[in-house]
Amino acid sequence: MSDAPERTAAVLAGMGAPESLAGPLVGALGPGAAEELAADPWRLLALPAVTPDQADFCARRALGDAAAPDDPRRGRALVGRALAAAVREGSTAVEERELGRALRGMRIADPGAAVEAALDDGSAMVFEVFPEDADDGFEDGEAPEMPDPDRFLAPTRVGLAEQELGEGLARLIGTSEPIMDPATASETAEAAAERIGEDVEAETSAAAIAAIMRGVTVLRHGPAAGAAVRHTLACLAAAAEDSGVGLAVASPTAQSAAVLNELLGGALAAAAPGAVSGEGAPEAEQAAGTDTEDEETPQEGAAPSPVVAVEAVPLGRLLAAGGPVPAGIVVVSDAMALDVERAAALVEACEDGTHLVLLADPAEAPSARPGQVVRDVAESRMAAVADLPDAPSPGPLGELAAAVAGGDLARVEAPDREVVLVPASSGAEAAHRAVQLVGDSIPRALGIAAEQVQIVAATRGGEAGTDALNKACKERFNPGPGALGGLDAGDRVLLSGGGPGYSAGDVGHLRTGPEGDERPHVELAGGGAPVPVDPAHLRPGWAVTVAAAHGSRWPGAVAVFGPETRGSRPQVYTALTRGVRHVSIVHAAGPELAEAVKEKTSLPRTTRLRDIIREG
Repeated sequence: MSDAPERTAAVLAGMGAPESLAGPLVGALGPGAAEELAADPWRLLALPAVTPDQADFCARRALGDAAAPDDPRRGRALVGRALAAAVREGSTAVEERELGRALRGMRIADPGAAVEAALDDGSAMVFEVFPEDADDGFEDGEAPEMPDPDRFLAPTRVGLAEQELGEGLARLIGTSEPIMDPATASETAEAAAERIGEDVEAETSAAAIAAIMRGVTVLRHGPAAGAAVRHTLACLAAAAEDSGVGLAVASPTAQSAAVLNELLGGALAAAAPGAVSGEGAPEAEQAAGTDTEDEETPQEGAAPSPVVAVEAVPLGRLLAAGGPVPAGIVVVSDAMALDVERAAALVEACEDGTHLVLLADPAEAPSARPGQVVRDVAESRMAAVADLPDAPSPGPLGELAAAVAGGDLARVEAPDREVVLVPASSGAEAAHRAVQLVGDSIPRALGIAAEQVQIVAATRGGEAGTDALNKACKERFNPGPGALGGLDAGDRVLLSGGGPGYSAGDVGHLRTGPEGDERPHVELAGGGAPVPVDPAHLRPGWAVTVAAAHGSRWPGAVAVFGPETRGSRPQVYTALTRGVRHVSIVHAAGPELAEAVKEKTSLPRTTRLRDIIREG
């Protein structure tokens, strides 16, 4: 076992810092944390919980008179702190002048020197972007002077990922050719509609044809577009089969892939025999959506077509094999959840000429991690963009989502209790109601098993935050000694990182491994054997934050808004659209929540992806 924590604790003690920081510092800096900290006390700022004033105090204890506000080590650390704070808010870069103002507020007299120290260290990168409105005309036969570029700073890891993503998307746009000519694509879409026996709207066919013709396509849809999504994938599957290029469909998490497969049912199998090899289609249960009222149900006893199913898989599984994705059309659902690093890995796995299709609901919040991939791709004007129609009768869940997207946290009529509002007078009451809904009310009244209902909370802290809710759920649903870091077999868990067979954001149930295998295993949505996971990735998962739930859907959801909730329209919309058959809204946030939905319409981020794609 490494002695890194003990060595780090000794250095911390010498500078007057809590020795309890040793473990987190080793996690942040690696096994050489003690040596790094001894040479540079401001490395403490690698931990978000440590303030600049606290780091300055420890530096004075360690360095004496040699500790100074303009020390390059201090400047470098504070640049890293400012960039890390921006990344936590979803930005991928910070404009240099804005960064300078932040550094001067932390007693850095010469921000330029601090930036240079960070660049020399390799922890940050600088990127130059020319203004979009630069004058590119000629006057009196003379070329105009080039304007000064805007300079952006980014943490190296994030900056490189965004650069690679933009260049990779430009590569796909530049190398792709139409899979079919327009007439053949139109005929293929019509034939797919006939095979699945459903009416396909002209708008949906046009969107599918755009994806067949263009290398990168964003297909935007609303909350009740389940049928349009299914029809689009049927058309693409048919095109992939007829042209021999193959189709791969992926979702950000195991639970979103399971929901998509339930929605697809057997429709894709009938549309495209052999489009992608697989074990078989999920049985066609009731589609997990709000748009099935007018759809015909296949005749009971009808012979299934002798075809191979098209199956959505978790994105992590698609990429886990390494090497290129063996498909000429790659579709990603719930794409608003993509951050620049994950999207970069996806694009890198796409060979030249691959057609990439991003299915996304633009009313959702952007990714919980840095970037706003879908928005930037659409705004680059280098990709195709098309809209899929919602169902004519979206049902209560669709009506609620549409109202929130328009800025109104409205009540909707739900005679079959698809939407239930549960007011609460305090955070403690909200937590009690949420646990009661999962354990009793929803399974009893609606027939949705407790294992298929997810609590999604707006905050982590407070009496109605995920920490308190997970504690209450643990006590009710699976009390135990917490043998594995506070967890026990049977607990619902959230995976905070990815590994072979699982992705960050997956929610499943903790299981014991096969005999002789001491590793923790997690059973994920969609069936299959439990997968071994890194214990460091395990978190309680009875309740998850909106950010952690992004990219996932469940048959039922309980959205909890405690008194601490400040919220925004995208956050509330995302929370209320995690349940595909039912959502209970436990509301203790007061009138401020409706005001936030009305007024706080976006979550601004600074990103460079749009410009990188344009530059090619």
